[in-house]
Amino acid sequence: LEGDPNPCADTSLHISSLLALRKCSDLEKAIATTALIFRNSSDSDGKLEKATVKDLLQTQFGNFTEGQETKPKYREILSELDEHTENKLDFEDFMILLLSITVMSDLLQNIWSVKIMK
Repeated sequence: LEGDPNPCADTSLHISSLLALRKCSDLEKAIATTALIFRNSSDSDGKLEKATVKDLLQTQFGNFTEGQETKPKYREILSELDEHTENKLDFEDFMILLLSITVMSDLLQNIWSVKIMK
């Protein structure tokens, strides 16, 4: 950056933010990881193409999508990703999509059925 006395300040800020994650709760780490995956996969406008979303669902969220192919709501979500491919998803839409799939997933039902002793 022209005129910036410390051009590495932005990079240092990012590194310190990532280091701070070590002190975060598991939930904060999960959301931060999701945000990083979104950011690393998004275009220069900060949005995801629908084809990229489908790929992320298969490669990064497969345990939650496994077995969902027969469920009408899941088929509707995939159909929407196949249609109007010129439309992109912002972070909010991406998170809502992930949460929707999570709520209907068999994996979540399995998680609910396990009682964890503290």
